[in-house]
Amino acid sequence: MDKKQQFETQAIRTQIEPTHAQEHSTPLYLTSSFTYADAEEMRATFAGENDNNIYSRFSNPNFQELIDKLCQMEGAEDGYVFATGMAAVFSTFAALSKTGDHIISCRSIFGSTHTVFTKILPKWNIETTYVEVNDVESWGEAVRPNSKLFYLETPTNPGVDLVDLQAASDFCKKHQLILIVDNCFATPYLQQPIQFGADLVIHSATKFIDGQGRVMGGATLGKKELIEEIYAFSRSTGPALSPFNAWILSKSLETLAVRMDRHCDNALRLAEFLSSHPKVSWVKYPRLPSHPQYAIAQKQMKAGGAVVAFGINGGLEQGKNFLNALKMCSLTANLGDSRTIATHPSSTTHAKLSEEERQKVGITPELIRISVGLEHSDDIISDIQQALE
Repeated sequence: MDKKQQFETQAIRTQIEPTHAQEHSTPLYLTSSFTYADAEEMRATFAGENDNNIYSRFSNPNFQELIDKLCQMEGAEDGYVFATGMAAVFSTFAALSKTGDHIISCRSIFGSTHTVFTKILPKWNIETTYVEVNDVESWGEAVRPNSKLFYLETPTNPGVDLVDLQAASDFCKKHQLILIVDNCFATPYLQQPIQFGADLVIHSATKFIDGQGRVMGGATLGKKELIEEIYAFSRSTGPALSPFNAWILSKSLETLAVRMDRHCDNALRLAEFLSSHPKVSWVKYPRLPSHPQYAIAQKQMKAGGAVVAFGINGGLEQGKNFLNALKMCSLTANLGDSRTIATHPSSTTHAKLSEEERQKVGITPELIRISVGLEHSDDIISDIQQALE
């Protein structure tokens, strides 16, 4: 693909070679295995001497097209796709860590990732130390001789805080750590962490990459030598994406840019409306000048994304009343859908954290997270306004 082509063009025109039928749209490859012309070709394939597919647990043309597109978008050397975002997260940690290693992570992360750090990896004597999102000066205190990885989300889930990617990259180079960035909220259209020095980028493709709440998927992209380790682990352990879901997600990427433009426009309008509402105590959105890391957003994000966090006066009970009063917006723990979604993180996505842990990352009882959809912005604001009042 010509590197001079723009993001939107690459998303549409990056395709695998057509079959003998010369189809315009990539077909589905719903097959568990692949055949060979003769014994020598089969031997060479299993020896890794060619790029032929072997088995859809770890290789399939639909996987490859999706990987190729995502690598183009993120500026990555290689990648691997998974059944879910959490499969990508766990497989990446498991492939790159060994017994006795130490991980440093920003404290504000998805609830299931927290569970991996605190309940699963400790079984193999892999410990994690949390650091504060924007207290860069304190990160060095967490470094140990056995520290291996530094993991962060930006924007964070659900508080929409930002981490300075350049500062994180400089920190990791200084301490010889592998920098892994969850880029789910921003998508590769709005932010490319590899440009700032990240070694790996992770996506829950279930969210904005699919964009319509249909299928699940995940991806890890970045340096080839690291992806080779992740591929070797995943080839044997089987967290692979299905060919059908890979085909759906590859098609979804063709509209990512136009969808994210609309998401961001709608989200900014909603954030501005909430900022002036008397029943709202605070609002966080990266492109509001009131955001604590507004300057960072200007530096590393093309736009503010689709997620708005706000606090509602009256705390937990008023928050429940607000959710119950919504008429159009959906109540679900998902995000990144064409439909606007309202969530109360402290009782759903982050309920497994202790109250103390939630307080440390700013998940207070009054926090509401809105994943702003593609409906007309007037209708989104109207529904939220009537629910507030």
